[in-house]
Amino acid sequence: MSTTTLDQQAVAGELARLLPSSQPLEARPADPAERPVPEARAVTATFVGRESVELVVVAEEAVTEAMAAAGTLTLAEAVRPALEAATRSMGAGVLSTAEERSAGEVLAGGDITLFALAADDVQAWFGIRPLSNPAPTEQGPLEPGSMRVLYDVELSLTAEIGRTRMPLRDVLGLTPGTVLELDRAAGSPADVMINGRLVARGDIVVVDEDYAVRITEIVSETAGQ
Repeated sequence: MSTTTLDQQAVAGELARLLPSSQPLEARPADPAERPVPEARAVTATFVGRESVELVVVAEEAVTEAMAAAGTLTLAEAVRPALEAATRSMGAGVLSTAEERSAGEVLAGGDITLFALAADDVQAWFGIRPLSNPAPTEQGPLEPGSMRVLYDVELSLTAEIGRTRMPLRDVLGLTPGTVLELDRAAGSPADVMINGRLVARGDIVVVDEDYAVRITEIVSETAGQ
């Protein structure tokens, strides 16, 4: 197993706090005999950063109510916000696209730390598996050459033209034709985000009848946002 200084309990606790369950959940280390059934559906994603890990969530029963209320929401989509919240405590990095696999497949092997997410009884499971990381952990910024092994990792980029805040009751009352006023003036550049982090800004353009973004500014980690 890779050496890690990651506070896994804190990561698991943050995920449990944000998981859309009908009951508040708390994370505790799973007993050796505790394990989800191999046939259960698991959501897995890779976080690439100073300490790279594979994250596994088995929570289909816990999030069933949230998925039903959202209509076409998939299991991976229901769990994704909790995964993103859990990785924020891990520092700078990128969370890959979440995918669904069988619990028996992704939990195989002894290199994963498993947490039980429980209320009165166990409602879900969360696993963290350290991955080999070619990057130095305490010697300054990553060099491009040291990241070469990660070049084929696919990232999800999002272009954001604005935001707004509204109470849940108003969200549930949305209907076709509702107009939402955003916090940005018309013609302002769009933000390009990776895993909720601002990385660039650009103008919205049309290419072959599809929307696109022409990058006008690269935003560094230290730049004000």
